Amino acid sequence: MNIFLKLTSWYFTKKALPYWSVLILDCCVVLFSTLIGSFIEMGGYELINNFWQVLLGAVLCLPLFILCFHLFHTYLGIIRFSSYVDLYRIGKATLIACCLSGLIGTFVHSEFCIFPSFKSAFIIFCLSTLLIWIVRITVKASFEGYNIDKDQPVAIYGTQAGGIALANSICSVKEKQYILRCFISDRKKRAGIYLLGKKVYLNNDHIVDILIRKGVKILLVSPLKSDNIRSNPKMVDALTRAHIKIMMMPAAEEWDGKSKLSYNQLHEVEIEDLLPREKIEVDMGCIKQMLAGHRILITGAAGSIGSEMARQVATLNPSELVLVDQAETPMHDVRLYMKRNHSDLKVWTIVGSITNKSQMDTIFAVHKPEYVFHAAAYKHVPMMEDNPAMAVQNNVFGTRVIADLAVKYGTKKFVMISTDKAVNPTNVMGCSKRICEIYCQSLNQAIQDGVVIGVTQFVTTRFGNVLGSNGSVIPLFKKQIRSGGPVTVTHKDIIRYFMLIPEACRLVLEAGTMGKGGEIFVFDMGEPVRIADLAQRMIHLSGAKNIEIKYTGLRDGEKLYEEVLNDAEQSKPTVHPKIKVAAVREYSYDLALQNEKDLYELSLHYDDMAIVKKMKEIVPEYKSKVSKYEVLDKR
Repeated sequence: MNIFLKLTSWYFTKKALPYWSVLILDCCVVLFSTLIGSFIEMGGYELINNFWQVLLGAVLCLPLFILCFHLFHTYLGIIRFSSYVDLYRIGKATLIACCLSGLIGTFVHSEFCIFPSFKSAFIIFCLSTLLIWIVRITVKASFEGYNIDKDQPVAIYGTQAGGIALANSICSVKEKQYILRCFISDRKKRAGIYLLGKKVYLNNDHIVDILIRKGVKILLVSPLKSDNIRSNPKMVDALTRAHIKIMMMPAAEEWDGKSKLSYNQLHEVEIEDLLPREKIEVDMGCIKQMLAGHRILITGAAGSIGSEMARQVATLNPSELVLVDQAETPMHDVRLYMKRNHSDLKVWTIVGSITNKSQMDTIFAVHKPEYVFHAAAYKHVPMMEDNPAMAVQNNVFGTRVIADLAVKYGTKKFVMISTDKAVNPTNVMGCSKRICEIYCQSLNQAIQDGVVIGVTQFVTTRFGNVLGSNGSVIPLFKKQIRSGGPVTVTHKDIIRYFMLIPEACRLVLEAGTMGKGGEIFVFDMGEPVRIADLAQRMIHLSGAKNIEIKYTGLRDGEKLYEEVLNDAEQSKPTVHPKIKVAAVREYSYDLALQNEKDLYELSLHYDDMAIVKKMKEIVPEYKSKVSKYEVLDKR
């Protein structure tokens, strides 16, 4: 027994046996089958008397079998990976060889050798084919049993085309990684049936217990079930608590229901995959029609939003793409990306600050951008709470610089990227962005009224947090989990809206297309997410143990929930279900301009209280939270 185990271990740990050894094995099977066939036809006594003649005839017919084995490549594959196709080829090879042997036996007679008759040839065909099949199947089954401990037991969520395609991919691969235990379906009529020999279980409150009993370690999610599991946090939490991993198709994967699926497309689920959100459809054809062949300028092009904007705009065939940011290293990354992926596109990557009026004027004078996407801003709430002067100089003054230059040089459309923190702001950053909104909107109205000479249409977009952006809680939580915790959450009840960066950028482009000037477009961010629940789910997904969630208290300027519109604002629908227009209060251009100038002058003295006081005068709804500036609200 020990010798057999050692031999088995040696064989299955080898890459493969040489093809000649497989051929010799098959030839031995043929010789054995020939002797058995002769025994059945002649009887034992006559076979003994003519043994050497029968053996010689079998040996002389053996080249026919070798030729057929060669023609049908029966010995060139690896036995442990044999398939039904291989068995079919063996059957054809042995059939042809046996027919030829039978013909020889019919027409050639000799006292020195005995060739198989057609009767013997039929027996040889049946027996040799069966025995070679048995060898293949036995080796394959033994190999799978030998590696069963190495294969991950999995269940597949989904029983339609996507689930079946995924199961076939798993079962057909040579070097198996997964062993399929069962299917899961949301449809009652599917429960209890068998697919590919595996039982289908109904997805209910007991499904996790069933998976545990089946020994399942991984749940593979069919492409058609991605939305279902994303909208079922209860199921996700139950799976992660049971230490059952979830694997999905890549987030960007669009499956048409026809193309082949491969298990290699699966990836271990990330928290971004599980946040509840609806698929956002955008008319990219209309956007391309607007931007193709035009000169585009993007500020903040090295940031999370700006860089994605640059990537998307580059695919729309602009005549020229001008990218501006003051961060050198990430800007260099954007530069390399453009050279690698859009070498035929005229791209300018410029390091500079939007507050540098003379440099920005030169950029506009040289390139004369027809469309401007303004994404540059300081956005970290606690940082701006400590540095209000920089929030004013970069966000407010910088926006005025770019906006005024857009008017001066005849830019057709100016799209400013704002934030939901501009609604009823509780912090300096949010208030600075609201002041930017006010200026752009009032400037647009001044152009329409003829107060300011220009053709530029100003459009503003508002949305919340984007997944994967710099400073997002998700990268922070991942880092904290890797380091063993604790995971820090500011407050147990804090909630936030989330959107994917590519989705947000597509909506920005869509809003820019439909905007006629003066609008503030508000994006529907879906359902808000409780940050404490997000942290807990990430801990479970990571598989880490004993990770504590620590509540640190709200940061300076932070509020429990973000808003889309303030109390005095209403919204109107657009042609896109995810985009609404905020009906905000209007400000005169002269007042907005004077407020900005006064605020900028104050910022040059770096008197935090004086700066914030002026900001509160400009935006009366700005009420500080968890901030030293709360004293200003009490006066």
